[in-house]
Amino acid sequence: MVKTILVNRQWIVWIMLVFFQYGCSKTIDNSMILSFGTEISDDATPDVLAQILNSNQNISKIKFEKGIYHFYPDKGLEEYCHISNHCDVMVSTAFPIKNFKNLTIDGQGSTFIFHGIMVPFLVQASHNITVKNLSIDWYNPFHSEGLIVARDEKNRTFDMQISEAYPYEIRNHQLYFVKEYYEHNIGQSILYDPQRSAIAFNTEAYTNLTTIKKAETSRYLSNIKYKYDFDFRAPEYKKLGKEDRLFVEEIKKGLVRVHNHGKLLPQVGLILTMKGEQGFNRVAPAFRVTTTDGFNAQNVNVHHAGGMGIIAENSANLTLDNFNITPSKGRMVSTTADATHFVGCRGKVILRNCTFNNQLDDAANIHGTYQIVEDVLDEYRIGVRMGHHQQKGFVIGVPSDTIGLVRLSDSFDPYDQLTVKDIQYLNGRYQIITFHQKLPQGIQKGDLIENLSAYPEVWVQNCNIANNRARGLLISTPKKTIIEDNYFSTEMEAILIPVESSHWYESGSASNVLIQNNTFQDCQHSGYKRGVIRLDTDDDNTNLAFRNIEISNNIFNQFDNMIVQIANVDGFKFIGNTISNSGTFPQLFPDAPAFTVDVSKNVVFENNTYGGKAKQLIVTDESSGDIEFK
Repeated sequence: MVKTILVNRQWIVWIMLVFFQYGCSKTIDNSMILSFGTEISDDATPDVLAQILNSNQNISKIKFEKGIYHFYPDKGLEEYCHISNHCDVMVSTAFPIKNFKNLTIDGQGSTFIFHGIMVPFLVQASHNITVKNLSIDWYNPFHSEGLIVARDEKNRTFDMQISEAYPYEIRNHQLYFVKEYYEHNIGQSILYDPQRSAIAFNTEAYTNLTTIKKAETSRYLSNIKYKYDFDFRAPEYKKLGKEDRLFVEEIKKGLVRVHNHGKLLPQVGLILTMKGEQGFNRVAPAFRVTTTDGFNAQNVNVHHAGGMGIIAENSANLTLDNFNITPSKGRMVSTTADATHFVGCRGKVILRNCTFNNQLDDAANIHGTYQIVEDVLDEYRIGVRMGHHQQKGFVIGVPSDTIGLVRLSDSFDPYDQLTVKDIQYLNGRYQIITFHQKLPQGIQKGDLIENLSAYPEVWVQNCNIANNRARGLLISTPKKTIIEDNYFSTEMEAILIPVESSHWYESGSASNVLIQNNTFQDCQHSGYKRGVIRLDTDDDNTNLAFRNIEISNNIFNQFDNMIVQIANVDGFKFIGNTISNSGTFPQLFPDAPAFTVDVSKNVVFENNTYGGKAKQLIVTDESSGDIEFK
């Protein structure tokens, strides 16, 4: 029922004055609309935060008059966060979207510029959240760039010009880049080609810069005894047994010379991008979405973030439509890690009409999590340990979820299934899970668990994935996946379907994947001898991991030979694809075949057109038998 309220002109004027003075209006359904105009202070954080915190979750819409809004951390809401695949860090936010329902945030074309270690949007324990019509950027980026202007092969040095956009210091011959509220050393680095605004061809021959070497003096470390397993990749061990290798000196203002690089010297004219040490350089994703059902991003541009564009954990039904990761201000880099990342999500994940360009990691990574059985406590309880330090704090499921018990030496499939009764969180590394059923007799320390209830269906359609470091899509879900009508031009694999059980502990043996009507242009140009599409496990065994994979009606215009590599697959179809040699770059591996097939069965090639340069089309192992390319 719609109520009509008649008011005279004086009342209209009065209502408008109250609206603009206080920045919000109460609607008749007891929800609120918060409105912000460009007249708010030069730091929007306190105004926005105050109204969100005072709303008691009774907001239906937050809208901004189109403008440029700056957000600083000093007056933001501070929170210590364990964020998957990021650093554990104290962050600040102006948008703590917690326990909200049916909320829309509409920037109306605005640009939000952030300063320092902030997570622009912290979305948690909410339902049906939409963010639309806005752009996110950082005033000072979390990476730095330098133009290679000279190289000296005889003395093994190269010179780098650093602009005023990247303030720096040299301390004890080490280069540090200084930002607002943050700094980083050289750390991880990669070359960009400014002519193409893309990762440089064969960059793996030149980067990462060899910043560290083995420590010359190390005494009595064997005296340190660890009762429990530990992770040498964690930040607390990062420096153990290592010391600086590079020697940096300033030649003149803005020009530095780098000594002792162990790979090929970078080529003059390329841009070296640097983001600091792994384990310390993922501190500020643009969106963090956790334990939320229904998240939609529409017409959103993320020009930069000190981490991922969006990291979603333990959430359901996420749609990104025209969600674009692109650099601004002439920078080579957009986000310093993945464009998008989904951990332990369920329902559907939809990426549609998106652009993922120039990020320093994958366009999308969709997977579950393996956790390690540390203790069998009684008939119903186990203690589990997080395998990777950037999984700390992640809770694998909720009551009634189905947990699979996995022993990869026997099978990639669970050997038993149990239903969660309760999960007791003790600390970031260790939790206790109680099940409704008794544990199976054969369970043992070192087995893995995965949440069989926390995998999504995936649809990636009409996206542009290009100019970035690493891969395009990483897909690890047994649910239905459709990848169609996309454009790929990536430094490494365009599509990687993995089981990564020993380093990142990312679970999910993919099944029912359809890859159709895509264009693959000059992928794998960084220097790795790998296929444009690759299915692989990091466990060296003959167990089947992937099922029902179809690659059909795609275009592969590739400078090098390798098109597809598959392993551990039952049911693979390669149908109606067109393959040509682009001639864009010189071939790196002219003797490689177009396809490799290992420990797989039910593999079919039909109605394909091949116009590449490979002397041998398909190489198979003994277990896969002879396969004919058609």
